[in-house]
Amino acid sequence: MPPPKRKTVLVTGAAGALAKRVIARLHERHNVVAVDFRRRVETDEGIPSYKVATHTRGFEDIFRRHQFDAVLHIGRMFAHESDRLRRYNTNVLGAKRLLDLCCKYKVSQVVMHSTYFVYGASPYNPALLSEEAPLKASEVTQDLVDSVELESLAQIYLWKHRKLHMTILRPCNVLGPGVKNSMSLLLSRPLAPVLTGFSPMMQFVHVEDMAEAMVLAFERNRPGIYNVAPEDWVPYQEAVVQAGCRKLPVPSVPPMLPKAISGLLNWNAFFPPYLINYFKYPVIIDGHTFRDTFGWSPRHSLSDIFSYYRKQKAISPH
Repeated sequence: MPPPKRKTVLVTGAAGALAKRVIARLHERHNVVAVDFRRRVETDEGIPSYKVATHTRGFEDIFRRHQFDAVLHIGRMFAHESDRLRRYNTNVLGAKRLLDLCCKYKVSQVVMHSTYFVYGASPYNPALLSEEAPLKASEVTQDLVDSVELESLAQIYLWKHRKLHMTILRPCNVLGPGVKNSMSLLLSRPLAPVLTGFSPMMQFVHVEDMAEAMVLAFERNRPGIYNVAPEDWVPYQEAVVQAGCRKLPVPSVPPMLPKAISGLLNWNAFFPPYLINYFKYPVIIDGHTFRDTFGWSPRHSLSDIFSYYRKQKAISPH
């Protein structure tokens, strides 16, 4: 029996911890091309690597040079990396350009990495949020408009351009070595802000398990929208303790006070004012559809995840 055909796959955001792990897994069975708008990353032999922004002219040259079977779109600019306008151009307009090129060059599959933040943090959220729940993040803060618009854009292409076989993944907090999102930066610190009187339940997935989820979504090709989360969760303040942080209480009354403190102390990278509600109200997503459809089960426990941050503090306590 002949071996399965090696597909040619474009992975964006190649400089990030998640994309690096996805590329390493795919390289064993497929031809991979790596792209990042921040820098050209060093890759294993046989993996072309480019530094180019998706909304620039040079990005199309990569599509001309390689005949892609699939695109795994992971690259995204975080809120603490740039201002709102540049982030919108990169995350939303860049994604539209990418999807237009996928249509033009007849790419037959797209996997889009989104976020659970799109649901919004509200005291009225149900205990478990399914994929059908409304996306209310932009009602909470304008700083998440790009995340919600990216989702809306992807859903338009999902239903309008069926030949793209698009899969949208909404993971919970991704943590682990090399991850530089807000939550990972926060748990890396010796002191972690906690809002007095609040400790919402939170979900966490190890970056290795998320990489496996991305690869499964690609190789099993079941288009649709999926939450990605384990079956367990933990109160935020317990997570802080388990990660080896000391709690730094922040007054939560009046409601604007924690946002003012965060802005005044320039905590935008790890405790940004626009995410304050996520440290007050639970946003627990129901991931059973993804687990059942793709046979995915996280291999790393919460204890495994938090032990990484404890060990990092033991190596470098300050």
